[in-house]
Amino acid sequence: MAVPKRKTSKSIGRKRRTHKKLASPPLSVCPSCGEPKLPHRMCPHCGVYKGREILPEEKEKE
Repeated sequence: MAVPKRKTSKSIGRKRRTHKKLASPPLSVCPSCGEPKLPHRMCPHCGVYKGREILPEEKEKE
């Protein structure tokens, strides 16, 4: 079985792991309300997708 000949230093190990990080999701701007949203998805703030209202606005019950 292969065994390392020398101890890997902290800096070398951290340099190797620089690419193993989470990337932030791409965000686009909702054309109707201007809030950030994920592309190709309904806006969670106003409920509009491609100019159509998917979720009706909640009407207050008396």
